[in-house]
Amino acid sequence: MKRHRRQFLQLAASAAALPMMPGTTSAQGYPRRPITVVVGAAAGGPTDTIGRIITESMRALLGQTIVIENNGAAAGSIAHGRVARAAPDGYTLSLGHWGTHVVNGAVYSLQYDVLKDFEPVALISVSPYFIVGKRDHPAHDLKELIAWLSATGENATQGTSGAGSPGHIGGIFLQSLLGTRWVFVPYRGANPVMQALLAGEFDWTFTTPDQGLPQIQAGRIKPYAITARSRMVLAPTVPTTDEAGLPGFYLSYWHGLWAPKGTPRDIIEKLNAAVVATLAKPATRQRLADLGQEIFPPDQQSAESLAKLQRAEIEKWWPIIKAAGIKPEA
Repeated sequence: MKRHRRQFLQLAASAAALPMMPGTTSAQGYPRRPITVVVGAAAGGPTDTIGRIITESMRALLGQTIVIENNGAAAGSIAHGRVARAAPDGYTLSLGHWGTHVVNGAVYSLQYDVLKDFEPVALISVSPYFIVGKRDHPAHDLKELIAWLSATGENATQGTSGAGSPGHIGGIFLQSLLGTRWVFVPYRGANPVMQALLAGEFDWTFTTPDQGLPQIQAGRIKPYAITARSRMVLAPTVPTTDEAGLPGFYLSYWHGLWAPKGTPRDIIEKLNAAVVATLAKPATRQRLADLGQEIFPPDQQSAESLAKLQRAEIEKWWPIIKAAGIKPEA
């Protein structure tokens, strides 16, 4: 009996001494070294700013340095492809959005799958769009803009941030609803689009709150509607699309955090808890609100909610994108 007990103890000791095999990483002691959060956008833009706000608080909660790595090439597909191929150990994460984790899957020939090659971690925030026109546009409200677009056709112009950008896809969606066409005028980024609108280079566009609100409040552009179910606190006089005559037309730009596929569940849960605690801080909430970002309710900040939203958005937008034949610009 004693001999068997000795053998059992020897086997147990030997097993304990074995190194942890790949794929068996645990949240016990995690993180032991710096974490890299990959942002598929240039430094200084809204996605980068959101990433820095979130990770600033997560550093203290996780007790480790978090490094932001920016790469906006190919609409962020190169950056997030690196995360998809990274070790599933919680040290390389993907902070992305509707464009990188929904649209790119339909526009680009990716070497990874936007759904199957990532583990959702947490939903962060969402930003609706304003439908706006140049200051001297003849349409005074959304109904008049819709009538003007239908009557003007291909003589009308809409500014976008390029092929596959939210504004471009939103315009394609609106064309399908109205049964008409107009000309898309592409620019390299949201800021150039706004500067061109202020200069009157095109007729109208979709714009994010961080770009549009200062210009709306200064009276430099004409607001027609916000593409959401409820009005924005920072722009209470701008009606929703439902109120303004385009019921059910919603366009939003949401952000989330992902890890490589196969990242252990306990690490996902630890990261999610850090994001949720960060989003509960009044200072974080205010900084995001100042960017026009609306934080998801606590019960929607889970990994499961992110997965559900991503699938629903793919089902909604991929057929629209593919039917329009949208391809990346050379």
